[in-house]
Amino acid sequence: MITYIDGPEIRITENDGIFVDVEFFHSKEKLTGLEPRRLFPRSGMDRYVALLDSEGNQVAVIRKTENLPEESRNALTKALDEYYMIPKILRFIKMTEKFKIWMWTAETDRGIITFEIRNHIASVKPLYDGRVLIRDANDNRYEIPDYRKLDKKSKAMLMPKL
Repeated sequence: MITYIDGPEIRITENDGIFVDVEFFHSKEKLTGLEPRRLFPRSGMDRYVALLDSEGNQVAVIRKTENLPEESRNALTKALDEYYMIPKILRFIKMTEKFKIWMWTAETDRGIITFEIRNHIASVKPLYDGRVLIRDANDNRYEIPDYRKLDKKSKAMLMPKL
C-alpha cells in the first residue's frame, strides 16, 4: 500500500547522498534509506516525489514538496539534486557542424564542456517554463534553466535548434 503525503505529517532527514530517512508523526514509524524520485522529472519538479525502499518499491508519494516543513524540504531537495545532477548551461561558447553532427562547447555551472548532438530535433527539448533540456550523443543531459536569460550570442546559437 502506498502512503500519500501532503506535507507536515512527516519529518525528512538526510541519510547518505541520494537517500533520506522519513519519520511519520501519526504512527511514529521511521523508514530509513529511502530513495526519492520525481514521478514527473521534466514538468513536475516539486510535485509527486516517490519514496522508494531498498528493493525499488514505492512506499510513499509526496504530493507537493512546498507543503513540507523547511528542514524536511531542504533534506529532500538535497537528495534529489544529488540524484538528478544535471549541469546547468550558462552560455554557449561555440557551435560547429560537420556531417550533420553538431559540436557544442558551453560553460556550465560545473565548468566548460564540449559535447556532440547528432539530431537536434530529438535532443533539444524546450519546455513551457523557458527551460531547455539537452541530451548529447553519449546520453548525458544538460539543462538551460531559462533560455530567455541567455546572452545574445548564446541565444543566436540556440534559437535555430529550438
